Order: sequence, then C-alpha cells, then structure tokens
Amino acid sequence: MFFTADTHFTDPRILRIDRRPFPDLAAHDEALVAYWNETVGEYDVVWHLGDFARGDAAAKSALLARLNGRKQLIVGNNDDSATTEASGWESVQTYKEITVDGRLLILCHYAFRTWNQMGKGAIDLHGHSHGKLKPQTRQYDVGVDAWDFRPVTLAQILGPRRRRIDPAATQRPG
Repeated sequence: MFFTADTHFTDPRILRIDRRPFPDLAAHDEALVAYWNETVGEYDVVWHLGDFARGDAAAKSALLARLNGRKQLIVGNNDDSATTEASGWESVQTYKEITVDGRLLILCHYAFRTWNQMGKGAIDLHGHSHGKLKPQTRQYDVGVDAWDFRPVTLAQILGPRRRRIDPAATQRPG
C-alpha cells in the first residue's frame, strides 16, 4: 500500500509555485509517471490524498490508465468534478480512516491540528502543504514534494526521514 499527494499533473503553476526541479511541465509529468510506475506495482493500492491533475475527465482518465496500482482518491482543493468523475479511481471520498499494520491512519488532503484517536497513536496522513509545514508528532505530509516525487509506504513514512533528491541529478527511468 502506498500514499501520495499533490502530483499536480498538467498544472503549469506547479513549477513556479513549488520550484520543482524540472525544466518544463512535460518533463515534470513524465518523471512523476515514471517514478510512480517504478515504485508501485500493478495490483498495489495507492491512496492519492488530493490535487491530482488539471484538465478534462478524458485526459485525467488517460493519465490514470498510465499509472500502476489500484487508485483511491481523497479529494483535494484542486480536484474538480473532472477529477472525481475520471475513470480509474476505485474510490473517491474527502476523508477516510483505515487500519494498516495495526495502526489507525487518518487520511485527508488537509493536515489536522487534532484528529480521531490522536492520543491513542493514530497517524494523520495529508497533502496540501507541499512539505512546508513544521512536522508534528504522528502527522506526515505524503505529498510528492516531501518524498522524492514518488508514492511511499507506511514503513517509509515512519522510518528515518530522507532528504529530497534533485531529479536532475538522478537517472530517470527509460
């Protein structure tokens, strides 16, 4: 099972606003697709915690078809009806609580100040902040800006934090 957020495919604002290290939007989108597919297997579950892509439903459906895994959407502030109605999502909702490896996970696009069972060890996974929020105990930004532009597992999230890698300095998949 994987988690991600804030891919912002086909959104020209993302290179400027978040200073993502790609020469242009086409390179950004192709790199994120390649990173996703080298990380996620065909039958893996992926929770996308919002802000998937811009464009019409047909374009988003085509993009979803290129991405490995069984995709679940937690709706973000930039996810319009074309996103929520695109074919390729197994589920679409604004909030979800799931248990993984015995831990309660709270999934929402937005970071919470408090959340259900916070005092009992529940973990809040979110997007929206693009790696810019000060970390809080048991709260993790799963957005691509915080995780080398690829989906991550719960074990990775709870393990030692990695530094962001400059995609220009790494070899991109073929």
